[in-house]
Amino acid sequence: MAVGAVPPADGAPQTGGSAQPEGSAGAPFLELLAQGAPAAAYEQPVLLARAEGRPAAWIAALEHAKLLALRVRAELEGRRRREAELSALFETAHDLAGLRDLDSVLSAIVQRARSLLGTDVAYLTLNDPARGDTYMRVTEGSVAARFQQLRLGMGEGLGGLVAQTARPYVTEDYFKDARFQHTGTIDAGVQDEGLVAILGVPLMLGPHVIGVLFAADRRARGFEREQIALLGSFAALAAAAIDSANLLTETRAALADLERANEIIRDRSAVIERASDVHDRLAELVLRGGGVHDVAAAVSQVLAGTVEFTETGDAPAGPLEASRVEGHAVRHGDDWIAAVAAGGELLGALVLRGHRDLDPVDQRTLERAAMVTSLLLLARRSAAEAEQRVRGELLDDLLDARARDPRLLRERAARLRADLDATHVLLAARLDIPAADAEQEAAARRRLWSAASHLAATRHGLAAARDGGTVLLLPLPRGAGATELARRTAHHLGTAVHEAVTVGASAPVADLAARPEAATAAYAEARRCLEALLLLGRTGDGAAAEDFGFLGLLLAGDRDVAGFVERTIGQVVAYDRRRGTDLIRTLEAYFASGASPARTKDALHVHVNTVAQRLERVGRLLGEDWQSPARALEIQLALRLHRLSAPARS
Repeated sequence: MAVGAVPPADGAPQTGGSAQPEGSAGAPFLELLAQGAPAAAYEQPVLLARAEGRPAAWIAALEHAKLLALRVRAELEGRRRREAELSALFETAHDLAGLRDLDSVLSAIVQRARSLLGTDVAYLTLNDPARGDTYMRVTEGSVAARFQQLRLGMGEGLGGLVAQTARPYVTEDYFKDARFQHTGTIDAGVQDEGLVAILGVPLMLGPHVIGVLFAADRRARGFEREQIALLGSFAALAAAAIDSANLLTETRAALADLERANEIIRDRSAVIERASDVHDRLAELVLRGGGVHDVAAAVSQVLAGTVEFTETGDAPAGPLEASRVEGHAVRHGDDWIAAVAAGGELLGALVLRGHRDLDPVDQRTLERAAMVTSLLLLARRSAAEAEQRVRGELLDDLLDARARDPRLLRERAARLRADLDATHVLLAARLDIPAADAEQEAAARRRLWSAASHLAATRHGLAAARDGGTVLLLPLPRGAGATELARRTAHHLGTAVHEAVTVGASAPVADLAARPEAATAAYAEARRCLEALLLLGRTGDGAAAEDFGFLGLLLAGDRDVAGFVERTIGQVVAYDRRRGTDLIRTLEAYFASGASPARTKDALHVHVNTVAQRLERVGRLLGEDWQSPARALEIQLALRLHRLSAPARS
C-alpha cells in the first residue's frame, strides 16, 4: 500500500491491488485538518464522491478516512482546550501570587470560567456566617439587577444546596429540578436572568465551604465531567485568593494595631492638647451651622475610632439610661455610650465603637460632644417646628380665602422655597385607625401632621392640620397626574406613620397667589374625593376627583354604597365568586359594546354562543327585566361602583 493511502473500512471488499482507489482518500481530510474546518465540513468529500458516482470501495475508504480525521480533529481540539484551560489556570495562579485587589482576582476567575466553559453567565457567591446565608459577590454576563442582589439561605436553591452539602450540583433545567428547595425570591431572580442549566461547585477552605462558583446557560444543556472538574479547579483558586486576602487583611490590621499602639505611647504627652483641639472643632462646627453627623465625624477623627449618632430606640436601653442618669459616658462591651439628653428628655446617643479602654480625657471628649449634639438637636427641632407652623399658617390663609396681597403671599411662599405660581394639587389626608382614647387619637394625628409637614418641606409645598386630618399643597411633577401624586402621597405617609393613610386629591390648580379662592374650592373637591374613597372601602389608597367623574357627587355624604351594589348585582358577584365565572366582566363588556353580543364577543375574545349563554345566566340571576332602561342604568351604576370598590391597580 502506498504511503498516505487509507485502507478501506471494515467489511469493504478487498480484491488485491485492483480494489484500491486511485490516489489517496485521506488527502481532502488532511487539507480540512490544516484549515481548521468545522466538523460539518468533513462530510463534503464523501457527499461529492457519491454525487460523482465513485466506486463503493472508494467511498468506503473516504468514510474510514473521515472517521480517522474527525478523531484526529477531536484530539487536537481537546489538546487546544486543555492548553487553554491550563493557560487560564496558570494566569489565575499568577494573579493570585501577586494579589493586590481581591475583587479583581475573583472577577478574572469568573470571567475565565465563563469563557472556557462557553456559558452565558458565570458568578460567585460567598457565605455570610453572621446571617447564615450566602450572597452574590461577582457576576459575569449577568443583566438582571434582582439576580445580582440575590441572597440564598442554606439549602435554598441549587447554590444553597451546594453551600450546605459541600458537593457540586448540576441541573439541565433549573425550574424542572425538584432536588433542591425552590423559593419565590430565588426563582424570580433566576427567571429575570433567564437561566436554565446551572452548574455549581463549592469553594472550600479546609473542611469548610466559604462560597459557591457557578456556570450557567440560558438554554438546557449538560455539563461534562471535565467541565465540572475545570470549574472545581477555578473554585479552588478562588478559595485560595480569598484566604490570601483574609491573611493579608489580618496582617495589615495587626500592623495597624501595632502602629496605633506605638502612636498612643508617643502621643501620651499631647492628650490635653488634643482635648483642647476637640473643643475648638466643636465650637467651630456650631458656629458654622454643622449637624449632629458633623460632630460625630469630628470626634471620630480625634478619638481615632468610629463615633455614630443613633436614635433612642437603636441604642442599648440599660447603658443609655445609666448614662443619662449619671451624666457620663458608659462602657457597653467594647463600645462607649454617651446619652444625648436635654431637660431629662432622651434625644439619642453618641456611640464610640470598638474602644474597650478609654482614658479619662477621651471619655470627657465624648461626653462634651454629646452635650453639643443635644444643643444642635434642640435648635434643629425648634427651627423645624417654626417652619412647620409658618407653612401651616400660609396654607390656612390660602384655604380661608382671606383678602391677601398676592405679592406678600408670593414672598412668604418664596421664604419657604415654595412657588405659588406653579401648578399644584390640594390633597386631603386622613389616618383612620381605631383609637382607644382621645389621647391616642391626638397622638396619631400629630404623627400624620409631622410626616406631612416633612413631605411638604422636601417637595417645596405646604401642609397644615385641618378638619381632623391633614391637608397638603404639593407642586405637580412634570408628566404626572393628580391621581399618581395622590397614590404616591398615600404610600409615603402610610410608610412614615406605619398606618393606612387615605388621600383624596383635587384637580390641578395654578396661580394660587392671585386666586386664593381657588385653593378653597380645590380643598372641598379633595375632601369629597377622600370621603368617596372611604365610602368605597379603599382605605389606605389615593385618588383624584377626575377618577370618579359624576360618581364623586353621588358618593359625597352618607350613602350605603355596599348595600346598593349588593342589592343590584350581588347575586352575579356571588355566582362568579363561587363558580369562578366571568359574568361581571361579561356584563361590563356588554354594556360597553352598546348591548351588542357580536361586539361583546370580540371584546372578550370568546364565541358569540358563549356570550349568549352568559347573558342567559345573568337573566336567571337578576330577573327577566334586567335589560329594561331603568334596571340597566342601575346595573351599570352598580358595576361602576363595584369596580371602583376593588383595590386600585398599579
